[in-house]
Amino acid sequence: MAFELPSLPYSLNALAANGMSQETLELHHGKHHQAYVTALNGFVEKNPELQGKSLEEIIKATYNRADVAPVFNNAGQHWNHIVFWQNLSPNGGRIPTRLEQKIAADFGSVDTFKEQFKTAATTQFGSGWAWLVLGSDGKLKVTKSPNGVNPVATDEGKVLLALDVWEHSYYVDFRNRRPDYVQNYLDKLANYEFAEAQLG
Repeated sequence: MAFELPSLPYSLNALAANGMSQETLELHHGKHHQAYVTALNGFVEKNPELQGKSLEEIIKATYNRADVAPVFNNAGQHWNHIVFWQNLSPNGGRIPTRLEQKIAADFGSVDTFKEQFKTAATTQFGSGWAWLVLGSDGKLKVTKSPNGVNPVATDEGKVLLALDVWEHSYYVDFRNRRPDYVQNYLDKLANYEFAEAQLG
């Protein structure tokens, strides 16, 4: 069964007032994400060893294998974007109580968490992602990864937040000001309700 581009959980102009324009969503979702899905399906169609596998199984099976790097890149990016769209909200930026308490317990304060996340996102050289994950030790931590790599591949924990720091995710709205894009995400776009739900 072919992988499909998921529908956005909001309209294309729903995030504009919070700093992500309709043009960005049209390009990022409709063009970039669609291209990853199309490429991934092409690889799976030609490779019987991948057929019938879940997206997560393909990511784990192809991670750190040079011979199937294009498969991994597109599978990883498809997974990353599925989570990313859920991580954005027109009502973003408000941290629910249970998550706020967990963040304070594990980072010391919400401000410290935001600083760590911003540092990870802004210091990821070139293309990549910043993540808030729940580790196997039950603690929240911030991490980052290059290109299409994600915590499914690296087994770093369950993803609560995912921020795309590839230039296509912010250049229309913020040009080269990645730090402003990251701060805007944390303050106005991040779907902390989604993140809290991942705590279980």
